Parts: sequence; structure tokens; C-alpha cells
Amino acid sequence: MGSKRTGLLPPVIVLAAVLLLWQAAVWLLNTDAYILPSPTAIAKQAYDSAPQLAHHMRSTLVMTLIGFVVGASLGFLIAALLHVIPWVKSGFYPLLVLSQNVPIMALGPLLVLWFGFGMLPRVILITLVTFFPVAVAMMTGLSKSDGGLYNYMRMIGATQSQLFWRMELPGSMPHLFSGLKIAASYSVISAIYAESIGSDSGLGYFILLAQHGFETAKVFAAIAVIVLLSLALFGVIALAERMFVRGSASSRREGKQS
Repeated sequence: MGSKRTGLLPPVIVLAAVLLLWQAAVWLLNTDAYILPSPTAIAKQAYDSAPQLAHHMRSTLVMTLIGFVVGASLGFLIAALLHVIPWVKSGFYPLLVLSQNVPIMALGPLLVLWFGFGMLPRVILITLVTFFPVAVAMMTGLSKSDGGLYNYMRMIGATQSQLFWRMELPGSMPHLFSGLKIAASYSVISAIYAESIGSDSGLGYFILLAQHGFETAKVFAAIAVIVLLSLALFGVIALAERMFVRGSASSRREGKQS
């Protein structure tokens, strides 16, 4: 416990130093609030706008979770399919890579044009952004199974299904969670962008209105909420990884000992 607290101390000190320097620079340079507000002004604005921020944060969180769950599930299924059927991987994997080269700035307006201003284009956009890191991480994990154990299980007559569920899938969990943590951050960013082009709620919409009104402190307050939201999602997945992966590893060790 003490080591964890010690590990948190350096970033906290650095953050405090940055905020102090920021506050001093704004005070010394006497910058206009619409150009660069001070941290204290941002904190006051966040307090004054707390009800609005909470409302828009809930909208962003719901959209993020829906898109993340759909994208992560799709990434998992695609990775499993491409791993189990090699000829499918050789044909479709290059297309998956190409799909990630389409700029999100170009794709977003097209989705709004095709599907309107409802929830669907936003969910599709988040899904398209989040499925890829999960799929790639999962495929990497599935391909790195223990060769000796694989040969042994094949020798005793294990089917492809048994190999997948009992050896390859459990062994790929660390890679899967790495992909999920990356996808969680991507899902928040893509949700914010989607809200800025086709929504009447959410933190992306809140930022857009604040920018049009030159309320820079509101923009920074929303950015702070977005960062906290991303860290919270990352932390939840990291906690699940610690519980699931460690529990799975300890179960396998107990099975070997018995």
C-alpha cells in the first residue's frame, strides 16, 4: 500500500507544479480570460457550471459505454474468427487495417448524413474507433499460446474448440485487457467528437457552445471532466484486469499443483 502511495506522489507533485506555474504566468502576463484562463478561474467556472457539466457528462458516459461495449464485443468476435479460420484472416485483416486509415474527421459527417442526428451515427463512430485495438490485441494474444502445451493437448486428442476455450483464450487475457484500456480512451475521444458534429447534448456539444461564446474557462472545465472520465474508465478496466487475470493465473497454478 505504501509503495502505491509513493508511486502516486511524483505525478501529483508535477501536476501541482504545472498548475502553480500556469497560475503565475496568467497573473504576470495579465492574459485575457478568453485566451487563457487561470486554474482558479477554471475551477470557479467548473463549480458554477456543475449542474450543466453533470448533465452533459451523463450523456457522454452513456454514449461512450454503449459504443465501447459494442466495439469491444465486435473486436473480440473478429479476433476469434480470424484466429480460428486462417484463410479469413489473410483476406480480411488487410481490410481492417485499411479501415483505420479513414480520417475520423471525414467519416463523422458522412455518418450523420447517412443516419441523421440521432444516437446511431455516434454509436457507429465509437464502435469503428474502438473495435480495432481490441481485435489486434486479442489476435496477438491468441497467437502467442504455449507451443509445448498446445502440442501436448493436440497429442491427447483435444479439439480445436477445446484448445481455444481452455488454452488460447485464457492465455490471451492480458493482451485483451491491454486492448480494452486503449479502446476505453479512444471511446471517450470519439464520443466527444461525435457529439460536436451531431448531437444536442454531451460534453462535446457543451464544448462547442462554449467555444462559440468565447467561454474558454468552460472549455477547460469540460476538458478536465473528460480527462477524469477517461481515467475512471481506464481504472475500472485495470481493476478488472487485476482481479480476472490474477485470479485466472492463480487458478491455473493450483490446477497444476493438484
